[in-house]
Amino acid sequence: MHDFITLGSATRDVFFKAGDFELRPHEHDAPQMEQCVPLGSKLEMKEIVFATGGGGANAAVTFARQGWQTAALGVVGADFNGEAIIAELAQEGIETKYFQKHEGDHTAYSVILVHGSGERTILSYKGEGQHFNVQAIPFENLTPKWFYLNSLGGNWDLLQAISAHAAANQIKIGMNPGGKEIAHGLKKLTPVLKNISVLITNKEEGAEMIGTPGLEHRQVLDKLKEVVGGIAVVTDGPNGVLVKDVDGKIYKAGVPDSPVVERTGAGDAWSSGFISEYSRGGDISKAIQFGTANASAVVTQFGARAGILKKDDWGSWPLVEVEILTS
Repeated sequence: MHDFITLGSATRDVFFKAGDFELRPHEHDAPQMEQCVPLGSKLEMKEIVFATGGGGANAAVTFARQGWQTAALGVVGADFNGEAIIAELAQEGIETKYFQKHEGDHTAYSVILVHGSGERTILSYKGEGQHFNVQAIPFENLTPKWFYLNSLGGNWDLLQAISAHAAANQIKIGMNPGGKEIAHGLKKLTPVLKNISVLITNKEEGAEMIGTPGLEHRQVLDKLKEVVGGIAVVTDGPNGVLVKDVDGKIYKAGVPDSPVVERTGAGDAWSSGFISEYSRGGDISKAIQFGTANASAVVTQFGARAGILKKDDWGSWPLVEVEILTS
């Protein structure tokens, strides 16, 4: 039996790093910055890296490297990029037989423009990742201890089917929803969220799910926990993370200083790292520490997977301090 089965996106990625793309304050959303490319120009890139990624596939690598029996379920095209994704997952010891191949589109592909600061702009083509076929999923064979859900292309039938199957078979669900899942809104998502053991989202996406943009970090956490059956986790970039458990206890941690090459995959590494460690015994403080270490390692290299930590090698990373709040 598998410990984890991930469902979510799987992509082919290419990273371009220039000396420095021009940065400008966003006209309507300062202090957000724009990474600018002159129209009609030809810019020389200083570095290029090919990799594979996608939230579901990235999480599967974390679980596999942490020693869990892992399978991944996603959708790729009948093309070279799809073959490369599946081959790389298989090399990590991840079961790939549940992957779907769809011939009507291309495998999802991203072009990532990396600024010298480590921040990046992602040009994302969703492709086959939007074509999950619910009827083709052999649910009768899927009885892991955990499902991990990432971007499902907004497929509501799939999300309902996974939630119902998990509830009927006492399977835990960890979820880091994509934008199209969040767009369903809190009212529609509430029956699913009641079956979620761990929900992880960032502050902005959590506020969007609630339907009230501009909420503060703690407000997003409290409102989500009202409908999440398990624990709710809300990240806020450099301001750190808040976690609220089933008893209402709140955990708070910051973000350590660490070198940054580029940030692609940091969120996937944090989320899957948190759930991986949490699944060992329910220690939320240790889960926060490992999620943070995993994300810190990922941002030191190009690509979403190269830096993902292996089992027992996270001791070399400084442990973030976790504060437990009384209310």
